[in-house]
Amino acid sequence: MRILEEWFPEFAKELDKIDELYKDKRMIDEKTYQFICFAMAIKGRSAPCVRKHFKGALESGATLKELAYIMALVVRESAGNDDCWVHDVLSDYKEMMRDNIQCCPK
Repeated sequence: MRILEEWFPEFAKELDKIDELYKDKRMIDEKTYQFICFAMAIKGRSAPCVRKHFKGALESGATLKELAYIMALVVRESAGNDDCWVHDVLSDYKEMMRDNIQCCPK
């Protein structure tokens, strides 16, 4: 976001407004919010956000055991998602093996 703040500050300001809106209208407690953000940060591979929401979850009353559960859940669900995706992509593997499907047609 730092580059956006520098190169497109109008957009960054609008994001700040969105942040305030969903903070004001939040229908879940802070700990649940931090758990969701922590999981999304892990999946998004954002080290600063993982740290931010790890700390935020602890400050909201989360335990290390709960955070370990969230981490395990992300790992397991990601593996399941990846497995399903690969099966979908390779569902026509027999055609691919017969060279009836090309990966990168020119």
